[in-house]
Amino acid sequence: MASLQNPNQIVDMFCEVELFRDVAVIAENLNRNGLVSQRSIITRLLEDMLNEKASKDHGYFLAVTSLKNIGKGEVVDESGDVFFPVVFNCRTFLPYTGEILQGVVSHIFRHGVFMRCGPIKYAFLSARKMPNYHFVAGENPIFLSDELAKIEIDIVVRFVVLGVRWIEKRGRIKKEFVMLASLVGDSLGPISLSGSDELDL
Repeated sequence: MASLQNPNQIVDMFCEVELFRDVAVIAENLNRNGLVSQRSIITRLLEDMLNEKASKDHGYFLAVTSLKNIGKGEVVDESGDVFFPVVFNCRTFLPYTGEILQGVVSHIFRHGVFMRCGPIKYAFLSARKMPNYHFVAGENPIFLSDELAKIEIDIVVRFVVLGVRWIEKRGRIKKEFVMLASLVGDSLGPISLSGSDELDL
């Protein structure tokens, strides 16, 4: 799986980035003088960012943290909608190779487990990357270590990121990052029940 980041580069998974968007305000939101409130522009910006969800370069959009500038509106089509150039700061989440993260186990298979990590729905931990763990089949399958540590559904697991890939669209997956995970290293593995230490975004 291709990494988006250089593993020797020190990067924080949470970033503040400056972004620019043309925000469309529909004609019916204009007042009788043809003006629009700043609140309408901000509301539309937030809706647009929610729909956009993520980008390959910046990661997942978590929150608009500050509004830097709203430019002059321009009518660009016959609908009467007005487009405003908006510059703003946004908090983003983009993991990188070599980073230590936590995920909640969502599915268990003989060949590994899938975890959720913040907005990332698909972090795959292969059975080959779980040294000293063995698959135990049953109605509720688990991975059990030689020291009797369990990896089961809803358990929080600390892991190292092996790789990160951006998927624009593939089947049901759209605008998502997927990760490969590993437990090779110190202090990695199951740490608690879900909800206590899960990465809170």
